[in-house]
Parts: sequence; structure tokens; C-alpha cells
Amino acid sequence: MAANEDKPEAKSATDAKSGTDTDFQNSTPATEPTPAKSVSVPDFQANASPEHAASVSNTETDAAPEKSVSVPDSPPEAPASVSDPADPDDAKTTASDREKLEARMAEKAAVAPTGPGVYIFKDKRGKAIYVGKAKNLRDRVRSYVRGGDGRYQVSFLMNRAADFETLVTVSETEALILENNLIKQYKPRYNIKLLDDKSYVSVKVTVKDAWPRILVTRKIQRDGSVYLGPFASASGIRETLEIARKIFPLRSCSDAVFRNRSRPCLEYQIKRCLAPCVLEVDRVEYERQLKGATQLLEGKTDALVADLKVSMSAAADEERYEDAARIRDRIEAVSKVAEKQKALVHGGGDRDVFGFYREGGFLEAQVLLVRSGKLIGNNSYHLEDFDFPDEEVISALTGRYYEGDRYIPEEVLLPVAFEGADALATYLGGLRGTKVDVYVPQRGDKRRLVEMAIDNARQAFADRNDEALRRERMLDELRRKLHLASTPKRIECVDISHVQGEAVVASLVVFDEGRPDKSSYRRYRLRGVQRNDDFASMKEVLSRRFTRGKEEGGLPDLLMVDGGRGQLAMAVEAAKELGIEGVELASLAKDRVAGEFQSENIEHTEERVFRPGRSNPIVLRRNSNALFLLQQLRDEAHRFAITYHRSLRARKRLRSVLDDIGGIGPRKRRALLSAFGSVKRLRQATVAEIAEVSGIGPMLAEKVVTALNARHVKTTADEREADE
Repeated sequence: MAANEDKPEAKSATDAKSGTDTDFQNSTPATEPTPAKSVSVPDFQANASPEHAASVSNTETDAAPEKSVSVPDSPPEAPASVSDPADPDDAKTTASDREKLEARMAEKAAVAPTGPGVYIFKDKRGKAIYVGKAKNLRDRVRSYVRGGDGRYQVSFLMNRAADFETLVTVSETEALILENNLIKQYKPRYNIKLLDDKSYVSVKVTVKDAWPRILVTRKIQRDGSVYLGPFASASGIRETLEIARKIFPLRSCSDAVFRNRSRPCLEYQIKRCLAPCVLEVDRVEYERQLKGATQLLEGKTDALVADLKVSMSAAADEERYEDAARIRDRIEAVSKVAEKQKALVHGGGDRDVFGFYREGGFLEAQVLLVRSGKLIGNNSYHLEDFDFPDEEVISALTGRYYEGDRYIPEEVLLPVAFEGADALATYLGGLRGTKVDVYVPQRGDKRRLVEMAIDNARQAFADRNDEALRRERMLDELRRKLHLASTPKRIECVDISHVQGEAVVASLVVFDEGRPDKSSYRRYRLRGVQRNDDFASMKEVLSRRFTRGKEEGGLPDLLMVDGGRGQLAMAVEAAKELGIEGVELASLAKDRVAGEFQSENIEHTEERVFRPGRSNPIVLRRNSNALFLLQQLRDEAHRFAITYHRSLRARKRLRSVLDDIGGIGPRKRRALLSAFGSVKRLRQATVAEIAEVSGIGPMLAEKVVTALNARHVKTTADEREADE
């Protein structure tokens, strides 16, 4: 049976930050180092510096997609992780070969361009291992090649460098843009990589709609809407939006539902919507409610309360006492929200405040988000083995931070100055559309904000170290309880999911040093196994996993399966057939009901861990750290498997309705569902109504009606037969 290709977990825009699937990268063929090229890029800024309006009150806030710049004559490369093992070819490089490489690079550095631009160091295989920018390329490259920079990380980089290239730009700003694009394209192992601890969401106000709505989104588009944020806490902004919807009755339904409503929904009944879909609504009143909700989300509670008090007084003067009481309740609700917000600086304004704390090569960075003078959140980043000085740290941090659709504030406050800050300010100003100040405050409230960011970074560094110690103790306890040969660093868990043998899928999740490594998650579709045969399914998945690990490397220290002795036996058999050694195996069986189901007090047995070669299971204490880790691993595998299984079932249900109709593809299917809202309404529509949809003519409309009616008749007959 041919093995189906393993599928990595789908990632969102915030999940793209989680890393690369290094298990699935193809090795780059060895090539001769390419000669250094100096390429002038006079028009780069026009190509790679798109207009980007990013004000919270702007209606055009999307950035054009950034364009990657290919390095001439560079081979395609697979991204390398910082934790990759050393290249075995490097170990074979003799001292004589090393001297020849260094002499050749020194000759090329002596004639390198003296203008601004980007330099790219490559290893023996031609893979980019470091990308940097410089005001003077010759001086910067010569300082690396000659060994004038004695930092440990630089010396380690140069021990692996076999060649370099330079790209000349017109200005430092263009060099900054080019550097960012090349780092995203090549993902060099020695460049800083920001692994964000938080995901960002924005609030979208669809002001272009006849009756606007407010929703949470993770993607900023050029659609004329107003975007507020970004907000560091997704749960926090959702809670605030929920409060806003209770205070200000606005529509929350999708456009398709809105167009197809025939009567008010439940939201109208509980007074959380004015039902503009079917009722006559005063547009001025609706816009007043929308303005109030927007002010609340922006933190402008003082102005909002003042407006509400004026409305309450007017309602009381006109003897509309019920309306006045309702507005009074809104004022009280807004005041409670305002109590949670603390003003930091006078004068308002939007700022990003950078700070970091380091101990050697271990570094914690914090970015405080100040909007309208109020702290709304923070972003935290952790870096390891980054031995560069503070100036290069903050330069690399700011360069990587403002990639993608990130909001650009009026000011960027830094803890230390660095060469290229003016270029960064010019670059950010181009994205924002107005001037952006990038500087190091020396005194006053702004300096205190920077010190607050540094203090937060110091505290986050201490908390992270405490967490690492807890994980280390948890893994050591697991080693002792399961009698493992060594402490497991990489643990994998496999789970099977299906419904009565239909759509059999499996998941493989990975924990690295006690933490989920979602970039390494995999999912499998099993089409060749018999129905309800969990043992055969488990063996197929593990055989595919072991085969890939044997070919590409990267086997786990401990592999756990969800189940009992039978599933463990399949794991042992698969490993034995493929000659896999050095991988510890275990299975975790759920607790069972002890005694009779009808008894008054139902008791459960403890969860059990089975190991090869042991007749009796290992029973871990209910609240032990080792059991907690295994349960977390098992539950994550179950979640991942059941999510994939549900998506396949949903896809199958949808396909059976529309996609089986000849001439209906994804685009026309979306057009039909958008026009009618549901398959039920589509079935009730006439041929003429369906034919009016863009891309659907009379002939195709006739086929749709015939197919849907035939399916409805069959479904009704099946249900009647089942009832009988």
C-alpha cells in the first residue's frame, strides 16, 4: 500500500511565526561557492516600500504584499534552524582548506563596494547563513573576514563561512528593506528570529457597509474598513467587544445572513441589535451607537461618557425616562470599563516602547504598546545564543518586528541608539504615510516608559528561567517513573480518530523539552486499513513515522501512543520491522470505571502507563508532574486528530451537496452560498433566481435545481425508511 504524504498542521498569520517544518526540508545539493557580485539596486525603494496607511482612524490600512528579492545565482535553500546540528562537511574541512577560503574572502573583501548595501555570508554548500546591512560594505565585510571582531558568535560564523556576496543599494533605507526581504527568503541560521509569545488581533469596523458591524480579525485588508489595534491579548479585546455589544446594539451577523433575514433574530429580542436587516432603523441613531462602541474600544471613555451624559439629559428633558434610564445604565457600564484602564502619559499619542534584558547570550525583549497614551498590552521575545552587542540586538529586533501587517505608531522609543535608526524612521514613515520618530528618550515620562519595558523584560527573563527549571524537573521525574535510559528531550504522541471506521485519521504531536512544538505536528489520512481496526491503523502510522525518521533523521527520545497493550505492541512491532533503535516506547491508557455502573458512587481506576517488557502497568500518582505531562501530550494529540477528522467530515458533507454537480467549482459554490445564505434557501430558489448569480447561467441553474431536488427526495425517502 502506498503511503500517503504526511501533512503538517495548517498555520495562520500569527501561527507562521511558530517556525519551519524542518523535518520535511529537502537537503540542498552541494555546489561550488558562487563569486561575490555587487548588484546595484537603484529602484528598489519604489518596488519594496509600499504605501501603508496605518492609523486607527484611517480607512485604508492594509499594506501591499512585500516583494522578495532574489540574490543572483543563489541556489534554492531550505531554511535552517538555530538548533540544527553542525554541517558534517565542515568537520571535514582541513586547516589548509580553511586558510585558502579565508584568503579568497580577504581578497574579495578588499575590493568590495564602499557604499551602503547588504552582504550575505554562505557556507560550503552555497547556503546563506547570515545576512546583514552596512553603511559601508567594504569596512563591514573586512572587519568580519580579518578577524577584527572577536565576539564568539562572529568567530563561529566565520568558521563556517566559505563565501560572501554583496548587494549595493542607493541608501541605508533601501538596505534595511532589502535585508528584511532576504532574511525572510533565506531564513539564515545566524540571524535573529523572533518567536512571539503572543498573537495579535485587530478590531475591524466595516464602515463601507450600509449598516456597519464590528468584528475581531487577524488580517488587515485594503477594503475601506477602519482597523483598531493591534491588541496583544486576544481574549482581552474579545471581552471588551462583548461588553461593547451589550451596551451598544449593533449588528453582528455576516453579510450573507444579513441579506437573507426575513424576521428579527434572537439578538434583537435580547436588545443587542436594532435589526436593521428587516426593520426601519434610524440611521443617525445607528451611527451614534457605532461611534460609542468605537470610542469604547479605542479607550476614549472620557469623551464617550460626556456624550452619553448629554444624551441622558436630553432624554430626561423630553420626558423619555425609559431612554434616559437605559443611557444611565450605559454610563455605569462604560465607567466600570474605564476603571480598568490606567493613563500612563499626558498628551496621548501612540508609541512602541522597546526594552530588553540579557545575561550573556540569553536575552529577553519586551515591546510595550501604548495607544492614545494608555498601555494596552505588550509583546515578549526570547533569544538564545545571541552574542552580538546591544546596538546590533536592538537594530535586528526593530528590523524584524515591523515586518508584515503591523501597526506603525507615531513614535518608537529605544533603550540604546544604533547605526541605522534614521533609516528605520524613514522606512516606517513610508509605511505609515506620516513622519515616525525613532529615538532614545533621556528623561521624563518617556524615559520612564523605556525603563518600564526593561523591568518587564527582566521579570519575564526570571519567569522564563523558573518555567524552564519546572519543565526540567518534570522531565526528570518522567525519566525516573518510566525507567527511561535518559531524560527525554523530544516526546511524540500518536492518536487515531474515526467514527465507526469512517474518515480514519491520525495525529502526531511533538513536545520539545516539555513544550508543544506545533511546527513539527503531523497528520495522516489512512485509506487502506479495515474499518474499526485501531491496531492496524496505529501500525501504519508508526511505520510511516519511523520510515521518515530513518531516512531524514530526527527520531524522538520517547514515543507514546494513546491506548493500552495492543497499541503498544503495534509500536514495538513497527520499530522492530524497520530496525529502529534508541527510541523509548510507552502507551497511556485512560482510566476505567471500577465496579458497577448502577452503583451510587461510581469510582474510576488510575490511568496506566504500559512499557515494553513489563507485565504490569506503571500507575502514576493522580497529581504527579509526570502524569500531568503525559496527559497534556495525549490530550493535545486527541485535539489535533479530532480537529482534522471533523474538517474532513465537514468537507465531505459540503462536497456531497454542491461539488458533485457538474460545472460547479469552488468559486461558483461560494457565489451561490453567498447569494442565498444556505443550501436550503438555494433549493427553494427558482431557476431564474439562481441564474442571476454571477457566473451561473440558465443551463447551469437548471442542473443545480434538478440535482438539489433529487438529493432532497432521496434524503426524505431514507429518513422515512429509517422511521419505519
